Amino acid sequence: MKGDRKRVLVTGGAGFLGSHLCERLLEDGDEVLCVDNFYTGSRENLSHLLANPYFEVMRHDVTFPLYVEVDEIYNLACPASPVHYQFDPIQTTKTCIAGSINMLGLAKRTKAKILQASTSEVYGDPDEHPQNEDYVGRVSPIGPRACYDEGKRCAETLFYDYRRQHGLEIRVARIFNTYGPRMHPNDGRVVSNFIVQALSGEPLTIYGDGQQSRSFCYVDDLIEGLLALMNAPKGTVEPFNLGNPTEVTVLEFAERVKALARSRSKLVFRPLPVDDPRRRCPDVTRAWRHLQWKPQTELAEGLRRTIEYFEFRDRPRVGGKTLAVVGE
Repeated sequence: MKGDRKRVLVTGGAGFLGSHLCERLLEDGDEVLCVDNFYTGSRENLSHLLANPYFEVMRHDVTFPLYVEVDEIYNLACPASPVHYQFDPIQTTKTCIAGSINMLGLAKRTKAKILQASTSEVYGDPDEHPQNEDYVGRVSPIGPRACYDEGKRCAETLFYDYRRQHGLEIRVARIFNTYGPRMHPNDGRVVSNFIVQALSGEPLTIYGDGQQSRSFCYVDDLIEGLLALMNAPKGTVEPFNLGNPTEVTVLEFAERVKALARSRSKLVFRPLPVDDPRRRCPDVTRAWRHLQWKPQTELAEGLRRTIEYFEFRDRPRVGGKTLAVVGE
């Protein structure tokens, strides 16, 4: 038994990123408390962890105070896709702000180190490209995405004010587009949309002309970045971009998904949503310089694993066993 086992709290731990983080922390020998209100998270994401004696799941909404004893906190709680965070924008804002206040209060009481899962959305529709951490962003405070964009910006403000006023040991990760197994199939984001549509033979929906760019980071790489940031030397307080700096247009990405999924789906074009960013690509120089972190997984390999996950999860099941698809 590990004598110096840390007790780590992961809010939003039943979600896409949270479940991968819980899994990795357990592999590292930590004791993990997963907190989630299961608004977008899923117990299925955690089913393989439930037998671990050092893993605990608690249904709780971070907009209410939490009284536990922990050494580290990863604050991931918040719906991250436009479909989900725009469904109840007031609750999204409360999760970002009240949730941060409650977790920061917990960190203050327990003297825990705390990491905020912020987002590339703090840069809005950027004038600067690629985006580095010193860029202050171009965000609309009144648009349909503001509940998330401005909520996350305010959360960052709270983290730095708690550090200045109370001396908390904080970390802030600005997470760019991340993909991989356990993504919600109906989260409305481009990776899951294209894969689900390609596998079902439906047209791939492209918003705008498809020339807007994105960069995609595989989930395993992102988790390594979060761990590297949390374990960085004391006093590492700057925000860090975590994402893949390899840029691809949405149109090119659609063609890659079609090819890897062996799909004959057509492409259809729809109007671009309000405040949708034209370009989104991280400058990860700071992460490489201070954390020795950069993504390792090529897009083709990450997409292959993700497509396999979606193929597997949609196969028919009998008696708890997944049936093979005829012709495989």
